[in-house]
Amino acid sequence: MTILIACIAVVAAVILGLVAFTAFIARKVEKALPPRGKFIEIDGARLHYIDQGQGPVIVMVHGLGGQTGNFSYALLERLTPRFRVILVDRPGSGYSTRPAGMSARLRTQSEVIAKFMRALDLKDPLLVGHSLGGAVALGVALDHPGAAAGLALIAPLTHPVAGTPAVFRALAVSPAALRRAVAWTLAVPRSILRGRDMLEFVFSPERPPADFGTAGGGLLGLRPGAFYAASSDMTSLAEDLPSMAGRYASLALPVSILYGTADAILDWRAHGQAMKDKLPALELELVPGGHMLPVTIPDQAAAWLAAAAERTRLAGAPARGPCLSPA
Repeated sequence: MTILIACIAVVAAVILGLVAFTAFIARKVEKALPPRGKFIEIDGARLHYIDQGQGPVIVMVHGLGGQTGNFSYALLERLTPRFRVILVDRPGSGYSTRPAGMSARLRTQSEVIAKFMRALDLKDPLLVGHSLGGAVALGVALDHPGAAAGLALIAPLTHPVAGTPAVFRALAVSPAALRRAVAWTLAVPRSILRGRDMLEFVFSPERPPADFGTAGGGLLGLRPGAFYAASSDMTSLAEDLPSMAGRYASLALPVSILYGTADAILDWRAHGQAMKDKLPALELELVPGGHMLPVTIPDQAAAWLAAAAERTRLAGAPARGPCLSPA
């Protein structure tokens, strides 16, 4: 009995130590990288967003485990001379919150983004989605017609994926209670130990910038909430993505896709060409790059976005119907 009690005490001490270490790292990260934007409440979620520039509106939604820094690192400054650019942290990501009662499902996130755009009273915005953010943007177009005038998707997730890449398996944690426990104990120490390997895989075949952790906000992933949100996002994909894929042919708004042919995360054929097959009018541009195109080829990505914005403008409002107004 004495040995059992001693073992329980040791386990409890280790768990408490991990929780304390996680909380310490989270505080240090948030002190070093405070929020740069504004906040607005949508359906109980407190969304953090950056709003800069003037001109036609571009709204940008990041991918799995990302935040506004994915776009502000290099792309934002190249767009703001010509456009009003709005970068938003998805619910639970970056500095946006996700209330306990809000699902991580794609359709729920799409609804929040659509309401966010309506709340800002945006006129004919071009909605940009990177990676998982591409699936969210597609959900907006499918379920909230008129909220966006066009879509510009960068390395988007568009169809269900068989299996989980080894580098992301640590995120595949269910149920929610276990996910929360891992977030507050093992996730942050593991990310510190394996973070460089994951970053290099995500950027492959390019090299990640040396300052991406700070200037690109990458260190914000070293918080329990970031792990919990990313894990919730990933484990919820199967709930909506298959049915969404069956509806893509109904999309009537302009859609442009930019994909790297050496993307190590998502295959351009399964997610880019597959969309082109369903939407022949879709503009698919391929480049010899990886997954993090907003960071690795910002000049080319900015030029591509400007062209997508022009195609959307030329499509004309009458063909789309009126943009939704605030409720």
